[in-house]
Amino acid sequence: MINIRVEKLLEYGLDQQRATDLHGQMEAMDANQSSEEAWRHISKNLLTPDDAIKAHEYLWKAAFHNSEGDVAVPCWSPSVTDVQECNVTKFQKAHGLPDYEALHRYSVLNKSEFIERVLDELGISFQEPFSKVADYSNPCTPSWFYGAKMNIAQSCLKPPEGRPAIIYQKEGGKLEEMSYGELDALSSRVANGLINLGFKKRDAMAIDMVMTAEAVAIYLGIIKAGCVAVSIADSLASDEISKRLKISNTQLVFTQDVVQRMGKKLPMYQKVRDSGPKRVVVLPSGNELEATLVGDDLEWSNFLSDDKHFETVACDPMDTVNILFSSGTTGEPKAIPWNHTTPIKCAMDAYFHHDIREEDVVAWPTNLGWMMGPWLIFASLISKGTMALYYGAPTGEEFGRFVQDANVKMLGVVPSMVKQWKTTDCLKGIDWTSIRNFSSTGESSNASDMFWLMAQAGYKPVIEYCGGTEIGGGYLTATMVQPAAPSFFTTPAIGLDFAILDDAENQSSQGEVYILPPSIGLSNMLLNKDHEEEYFRDAPLIKEEYNGGLGTSLLGQAKQYSGDIGFRRHGDEIEKTNNGFFRTHGRVDDTMNLGGIKVSSIEIERLLNTITGVKETAAIAVSPHGGGPSELIIYTVLADDNNNGESLLNEFQLVIKKKLNPLFRVKQVMITDILPRTASNKVMRRTLRKNFLEKTN
Repeated sequence: MINIRVEKLLEYGLDQQRATDLHGQMEAMDANQSSEEAWRHISKNLLTPDDAIKAHEYLWKAAFHNSEGDVAVPCWSPSVTDVQECNVTKFQKAHGLPDYEALHRYSVLNKSEFIERVLDELGISFQEPFSKVADYSNPCTPSWFYGAKMNIAQSCLKPPEGRPAIIYQKEGGKLEEMSYGELDALSSRVANGLINLGFKKRDAMAIDMVMTAEAVAIYLGIIKAGCVAVSIADSLASDEISKRLKISNTQLVFTQDVVQRMGKKLPMYQKVRDSGPKRVVVLPSGNELEATLVGDDLEWSNFLSDDKHFETVACDPMDTVNILFSSGTTGEPKAIPWNHTTPIKCAMDAYFHHDIREEDVVAWPTNLGWMMGPWLIFASLISKGTMALYYGAPTGEEFGRFVQDANVKMLGVVPSMVKQWKTTDCLKGIDWTSIRNFSSTGESSNASDMFWLMAQAGYKPVIEYCGGTEIGGGYLTATMVQPAAPSFFTTPAIGLDFAILDDAENQSSQGEVYILPPSIGLSNMLLNKDHEEEYFRDAPLIKEEYNGGLGTSLLGQAKQYSGDIGFRRHGDEIEKTNNGFFRTHGRVDDTMNLGGIKVSSIEIERLLNTITGVKETAAIAVSPHGGGPSELIIYTVLADDNNNGESLLNEFQLVIKKKLNPLFRVKQVMITDILPRTASNKVMRRTLRKNFLEKTN
């Protein structure tokens, strides 16, 4: 029996009549229903978008009143129809697997056989067949599809020519479409244009522009030609662009004249030109080019070939297709190459976890400078779906109506974006019920915000998605066959497994996550850092008692391979809850994610330690109570007693704004006599994080 009170419904924003009616409907419910059944009935049949969100939360908690001991409480559970129709179930039935746990176990214990079946399901094309799925002589960095020739662009352009490949809308404009045939033709004109300029296989071409239909065609055209796409975020300043062009040895940059955002025109070509590129191709953001070109830079129309046909260049599967960069703010960014097999990881995750199906419309506000830009291309096009691209800022009503009018089935978000939608109430009156699921990545999410988001589409799940550029997708995520609790994960990604270890390298319910290679999508090189040092040096050895995220023996998985195999370090701290969900707790190393931007604690500390009166500092990132984007906390040892926390906070904030990043906000300064250190004198940031959480809670 679910006990609710009318006065509480009034307190949470309902009027007397609505509160009385809802109370009566609740009283009439079957008292023998499970919590999941009761909440499904309440959320689908009783509550409406017009009811205050606090009333929704009150009834949700009332339905699960017997789950108070559980850390994670689901607010969506799959119906029988949901389970029957999703990709996971389709694959399970085709291969005689009884349930999801069996599917995951099969994907990690029979890796080569599993990958062959995935290739068939996704329709991945090869110009010459492989003799074996992988050369596992070094299982930590295997060579996939040994002996094959392929070009992943071919697998992106298979649907009928007339099917929409991209639905897009300019700010203040209307919906437009680019078909698969038009995308194929335009990308071929790009590839021919590159050849006409004398470029050859493996030459690097940068893209620094808003993610438009033309940007997608440029990206695929570069890959068709056997060249390398260099991803640069359109928000970067000239000096940061310059670093990336030099690291990647970029020969040509594609950009646009200006960026139009919220009614303003921001110069783009000039910023790129100031970065010192060898040559630039400039696209007009409107009907006419709004920039004066210099040197031998080319206007888009003069670059494009008239030839709409191109014989896609055959490549080795391990040839680089894309160079992406870590989102650091100072110093040299980490350059991470993707090869022709990495997009298969993107499409695998889209198939098994995001449940993207043929002809689905997929939207994720992003750009090609962040891994989710290339991910979106491969996830939607290899799935034979349609990308939905909105060219403006995705923060207001117009974006909400774009999602509605484009009939989006899977909408990807960043948590801070959701918070803004919720705060401004800009989605009021917009119908998102066509959405099948959401997905969230980029930073830690807030449970209350994610609950609100689910409610906007009539309670559809949020697939939390945690991974990285060096993974090609996610390592920790969720599915459409498991219940969804706001801000929680349910499973290691299909085809991948991990262990959670404490400081003593014992298996634990909370600790550092270590990934077990090999897994398709994992990086096998870095352009400007030592890959072995970055991911494998000093990682723990696999022990017999270690089990993976869903209980499969990790040593049993490792025995598939003849070579030595060890864990791969990723740097996240995660927890497995008492009822089988997972959640993240930030980084265990000196890297922090502040507002979706990665920055080293050491960079912040080096800056703050120069301030008069400060002896030393330690910067940590902590998720707020209830979850959400990490907050910056500075532990400080004073050189004298003339400073206090409040004055230092203002001074720290000013220095960080001027010399590091104006988006970083110092939440709190903690004065301490000494910083905890290891025997080798390293600051124990995990201890500081634990102490802070214990004190504030």
